[in-house]
Amino acid sequence: MKFVFFGTPNVASETLAHLLKNNLIPSLVVTNPDRPRGRGQQLSSSPVKELALAHHLPVITPDRLDEEFLATVKAVDADYAVVVAYGKIFSEELINLFPKGVVNVHYSLLPKYRGAAPLEAALLNDDEETGVTLQKMTKELDAGDIIAAISMPIKSDDTALSLRPQMITLGAELLVSSLLRYFGGELETYPQDHTSATFAPKRSKADGELDLSLSGQENWRKFRAFNDSIGTYFFKDGKRYKVTSAHLNENGQFIIERVIPEGKNEMEYKVN
Repeated sequence: MKFVFFGTPNVASETLAHLLKNNLIPSLVVTNPDRPRGRGQQLSSSPVKELALAHHLPVITPDRLDEEFLATVKAVDADYAVVVAYGKIFSEELINLFPKGVVNVHYSLLPKYRGAAPLEAALLNDDEETGVTLQKMTKELDAGDIIAAISMPIKSDDTALSLRPQMITLGAELLVSSLLRYFGGELETYPQDHTSATFAPKRSKADGELDLSLSGQENWRKFRAFNDSIGTYFFKDGKRYKVTSAHLNENGQFIIERVIPEGKNEMEYKVN
């Protein structure tokens, strides 16, 4: 069967790479347009676009999912779509272009933590497990029937930086092992319990501010959740310090090891 792959960041490109390795090759790749990145604000392609071009796959980068875009996708005549962190909301019209549906890879155990930042939410809440869910996309965010799910433990010293690569691999393997079984009728979907749904909204840099007067556990949870995305920081003597390395000691104290002071290079942090 033919399918279209939608995705943008590294998590999506690594998943696409796993599909290609297993000879699951999309007829079309859809990703976000090139964006200015880095200090020089040079236009850069998304990781998915770079991978697609390297494998000579047809790729489009629509700014809007308008009628022209819908016509392009319709012309592919694909049976289904796979979505991994694409970054745009699907209309019902777009979902309906795929007779076999749209399979979304979501990095939580749905219905827990629907939304943009599920791993961050799991760490902020000090959960003992997380996981990956394949769900059949509907218009309502992350509310579709579940195709397959797999859980994994969260160790006390895990951070988003250590967990995310494991979850990407877990999700890619689950996708490859489930797609053909699902479309072959071996896997039956089941509905989510919508009354148990919780949400994990996108986070802003302001969410990463630490208050060193609070408990060590609270600051440790923030550091664990944000250390590979928005980062954490605190203010001291009117200056901003970004935390790059920290741990929670046996007494429950949040110990900052290394920081980047505002306008300076990374250094060891010493409490005065």
